[in-house]
Amino acid sequence: MKRISTLKAPSAIGPYSQGYVAGDFLFTSGQGGLNPVDGTVVEGGIVAQAEQTMKNLGELFKESGTDFTKVVKTTCFLADMSDFEAFNAVYERYFTEKPARTCVAVKKLPLEILCEVEAIAYLG
Repeated sequence: MKRISTLKAPSAIGPYSQGYVAGDFLFTSGQGGLNPVDGTVVEGGIVAQAEQTMKNLGELFKESGTDFTKVVKTTCFLADMSDFEAFNAVYERYFTEKPARTCVAVKKLPLEILCEVEAIAYLG
């Protein structure tokens, strides 16, 4: 196994890694709408946070040698299911291959972010 770490995505805010490569797959930790430079929450609502979330995931993909087209599964967490449509509009621009997905609303996300996405991507 190989730990994935990049300064181009937010640092972990707890006792976990940004991601791990195991075999032919990358497993990312959940990424949210945080600025990778200072760890602050991106302003501008769900669309701005979803965009930053995708950028953060993209940096983890680059660091491990894969990209959005090789993602096989995502798990998406929304703080408010009324953001589902706006979140999907951003999501579908990045995940063009339509990976398997679970999307749920949760009571609260760390640092009051509005969305979080974790991914499993193929490296081959």
